[in-house]
Amino acid sequence: MGESKEINKANETVGKPQYHIKVSPGEVGKYVLLPGDPDRVLRIAKYLEHAKEIAFHREHRTWTGKYKGITVSATSTGMGCPSAAIAVEELANIGATHFIRVGSTAALQMGMKIGDIAISTGAMRLDGTSSYYAHPGFPAITDFYLTRALIDAATTDRGDYDLFVGLSASSDAFYAETPEFQRMLMEHKVLNIEMESSAINTIAHMRGLKAGMVCAVSGNLATGEVIYDRVNTGLVQGWEDAIQIALEAIYIYEQRDFQNISGQYQPVYDYNSRYYPKY
Repeated sequence: MGESKEINKANETVGKPQYHIKVSPGEVGKYVLLPGDPDRVLRIAKYLEHAKEIAFHREHRTWTGKYKGITVSATSTGMGCPSAAIAVEELANIGATHFIRVGSTAALQMGMKIGDIAISTGAMRLDGTSSYYAHPGFPAITDFYLTRALIDAATTDRGDYDLFVGLSASSDAFYAETPEFQRMLMEHKVLNIEMESSAINTIAHMRGLKAGMVCAVSGNLATGEVIYDRVNTGLVQGWEDAIQIALEAIYIYEQRDFQNISGQYQPVYDYNSRYYPKY
């Protein structure tokens, strides 16, 4: 019997073709939009020049193209934090550094309508995945400058939507979000709830990456305005608005040199060390 050997999956996969997303180094840009639905990648691709499909494996579809001269990719995460975490980890392994979740979200406060836009400043971690990456009290906050670019993009030449900015919540169990659970979130003044951003934000921070989120409101759990049995046309338009906001935010981020500006105010972190939960 040979000696046992522990495997560090992260070290084994850096700079190589990736196991789940089937994408290799050089095939994605540093900016990646992250919708949940593979079909929504095609909605993003129509705004890109010279767009081409790179891979489509399991729930992860990836396209890459150019937006105003900037290389931008889109990779679908699937539903929930586990698969979203895999997508971010593997994209980071091949050079992606800036992630914007572009998805759907349920509103939790009065005055928010289907098709409105929600930009997150951070996520209440009600998922299980992020607990493998950070202490239970760690806040899953978005990157300040990427979020600033999203807000600026959303407030310039805006469409027919109302914009809301605030804290989100990420949950693992769509059908276990009971009225009591929803009320707890409303009382915490949480803006909206979805299923991926807490893991995306946490992993991004721990790996020295940048993450933000812009979502279209799919329904409102505070008012009972939900559509589950037919095409949600307001949400579809909201997706288009969110995609355009995310792409324009990338252009703003580049034009204003936010990457270098943010670096002036950060210490040198040791990203080779990581948090390990107690088992």
